[in-house]
Amino acid sequence: MHGKRSLVQNIVLTGAIILLLIFCLFPFIQILSTSLKYQVDWGNPSLMPQRINVDAYRELLGFSVTKEVEIPESIKQLLDNPLLREEQKQNILQKYRSSGDLFPFARYFMNSFLLSAGAALISLTLALFGGYSLSRLRFKGRKVIQRGALFVYMVGGVLLLVPLYQMGVKTGLASTLWGSVLSLLLIYIIQTLPVSLYMLGNYFRTIPLSLEEAASMDGYSRIESIFRIILPLSIPMMITVFIYCFIIAWNEFLFASVFLRQFPDFHTLPLGLQSLFVSRNAKWDMIMSASMLTLRPVVTRFIFAMRDLTGGLVEGGVKE
Repeated sequence: MHGKRSLVQNIVLTGAIILLLIFCLFPFIQILSTSLKYQVDWGNPSLMPQRINVDAYRELLGFSVTKEVEIPESIKQLLDNPLLREEQKQNILQKYRSSGDLFPFARYFMNSFLLSAGAALISLTLALFGGYSLSRLRFKGRKVIQRGALFVYMVGGVLLLVPLYQMGVKTGLASTLWGSVLSLLLIYIIQTLPVSLYMLGNYFRTIPLSLEEAASMDGYSRIESIFRIILPLSIPMMITVFIYCFIIAWNEFLFASVFLRQFPDFHTLPLGLQSLFVSRNAKWDMIMSASMLTLRPVVTRFIFAMRDLTGGLVEGGVKE
């Protein structure tokens, strides 16, 4: 038996947990605080704004009329230079776009959501059958496939960026919109599938084999056993895997910045946030408000799924 902790140990442990929570949550509190401050209040080190400012949220969400950014006279004179190409003029004007045009939240949200949800759903479906095969079936090369899948996950995205983009260019996918979207979708699936296989495969091993044997005696085929027994018992892990895949695709920036660079109407939220950050009208309240709007869907999805992220559904399912 483990001895009870002393009062001092409890105090030290509680203090360490509180410090860890403060360390993890402070950046998000700072982002929220800055997004609610007026410009005159940005230098105030206090986390509590003197006056609540929601103008940035209203502008980004389209609830208020966006103000056009004034172009300095010196920039106008520069644009009148006949030596400048049209592409160079557009690059200069790009930095003076209004924030409503620069960060259309609804459009970027739908782009990110459809891409992330699609990749997560496909990855989860493949991982379900792949994880079951690796955990229940015995065939040649099973261990090689398991280790090979995890080896792919160990390779960093930066190392794969150039080869994958070259493949997209040579196949013609990177030159079209839907080809670029398809390439990005496949990349997200490849990124999340190894860990999804590992998590679901290990979870399936915890489900008693006697449940499937009993189902087989009742006349169920293997496919029927999977859908009627294995999948209902695996709902908590399926939700966990889906959230993991969704978050990876939702926050991804590197591959999206390359494959979607020439299609601004189909940028995701991280790309839109980066465009807002480098623009001339990027104010701190605007940047932090956009960051909170980008963060909100992931946090909301995780909070509502917390009640399903529990184990122990298998316990008591069969009497040994």
